[in-house]
Formats: sequence, structure tokens, C-alpha cells
Amino acid sequence: MSTAQTEEPKLVEHMVRTTLGTVAVSEAGEGPVLVMLHGGGPGASAVANYHQNLAALTPHFRVVLPDQPGFGGSYRPTEADLDARSITEITVDALLQTLDALGIDRFHLLGNSLGGAAAIATALAAPERVEKLVLMAPGGGWLPFGPTPTEGQKAMFRYYHGEGPTVRKMRDFIRVMTAEPKRWEDTVQARYEASLDESHIAFYHAYNAAFAKRHGMDPLWQRVHRIKAPTLLLWGRDDRTITLDGAQLMLKQIRNVQLHVFGGCGHWVQLERQAEFERLVTDFLGAR
Repeated sequence: MSTAQTEEPKLVEHMVRTTLGTVAVSEAGEGPVLVMLHGGGPGASAVANYHQNLAALTPHFRVVLPDQPGFGGSYRPTEADLDARSITEITVDALLQTLDALGIDRFHLLGNSLGGAAAIATALAAPERVEKLVLMAPGGGWLPFGPTPTEGQKAMFRYYHGEGPTVRKMRDFIRVMTAEPKRWEDTVQARYEASLDESHIAFYHAYNAAFAKRHGMDPLWQRVHRIKAPTLLLWGRDDRTITLDGAQLMLKQIRNVQLHVFGGCGHWVQLERQAEFERLVTDFLGAR
């Protein structure tokens, strides 16, 4: 599958009203729907997470990029919201309402890290709607053998504490997220600036507090054997956030599953191994 295109496609943006709040969605391309859920680091958003992959994916799919609650242009769950339900439960509710509003019934679903947890939970909550599932180092489904929180999780917790966001802290965060951080130096400033939104900072404090109260992500690993959709697991061997050892439970328990591991790759497979990521995803999803 060729990934030689260099121009990013023009995105159509929507603000979709749900009963929880307004969800920001960007989309481009035509064909079977591919919903892509971003990770949960400071300043994250759907377009920031996946913009470099759109030129390769949009010729084959209608790519739908929602900002998850708390991130990007979407509404911010309150402390009370996060006490009542986990961020994953909130995201699944908002996502399914958003897709209903867009007239999307069945879809392929891809999720990275925090978005991977939401993707697993969506596949469990609405199995009749998810055709195929791609998970990149997903939270919740992962059961690590080593200590937690991991190095990457600690970097996320530190970012907004103490003196608050700084360029140095963002550089340290990207250093932990990737296997070759010098390659991504040009992303530091943009990601730092995106992390400064006051409402996002307030959400992140509430999110971190809720994460601590709940002792981590929802234990989705207990139910991954119920996933019906054919599933592709993508993992960086050198991931220090959602570590590779935790993949073994999903590999054993998910009925129809395959795993591809990238050496010399950290937590951001879609960026660090861009061409291979795009080829594997398009092949797995059966691109036109």
C-alpha cells in the first residue's frame, strides 16, 4: 500500500452536541468509516495525534477524528463527572452519541493509549457496530508485570504539577513517549502551546485525581475475551508508558487477534513507524 502522498487532505470540522457536552470532530476521505481515538497526554487532540497519517488513510476510508472529552475542542468533564464515571465510560457514551448524530452505524475503530481503552470499551459496549478493531498500546486492556505507574504515566502526572507546564517538561514527556526523541524536537513547542489551555489544565487536574482514586484505568483486561471484532495489536517494543509485557493477556484472551511489535519504537507507533503503521492498518482493514 503506497504512502507516497505528501499533502494532507482538507478536513471538515463539526461541533456535535451530545447530552454530555459538545464534541469536536474532524473528518476527511470517503469509504468505510474509520474512527481514530487519540491518546491522553497533555495537549493531545485527534488531529495532532494522526494528521501525518491522513494522506495515506483517506483515499481508502472516511476517517473520523473526535476529540475525546477533556481534550482539543471538546467539552471538559467536571470533577463531579469524573467521580461518577471513569473517563473511559464518559468517552464511550460521548462517542456513540456523536456517531449517531453523524449518521454512522458500523465502523472500524482504532485507539491509542487512553483512546485504546475507549476503543476496547466501545467494542464491548456496542459489538454489533465495531467491524474491526486496531489497538496501539491500549490502556485498560493491558496487565503489566512490572511496577506501576510506569515511567510514562509518571511523566504525565508530573507535567501539570509543581511549577506547571514548561517547554522542558514537554521535552521530557516526549523523551519518555518515544524511542528516538531527537527526531521529534519540532513537535515540542506546538504540543507545549496546546497544553496551556486553562480549561484543559483544570480538566487534567481532575482527571489525575480521579485516576488516583480509581487506582488506574478501568480493568478492561478482565473482559477482553468478550471482544468479537477481529483485532490488530500494534506495540512499540520500547514503550515505557503501556509496556509490551502487558500485551500477552490480550494476545491470549482476544479470540481473533494478531500482534505486530516494532523494535526501536516507543508509545507513538503512528508517528515513530508511520509508513509501516499505515500499511498494516490499511491491509488489516481491507482497504479498497
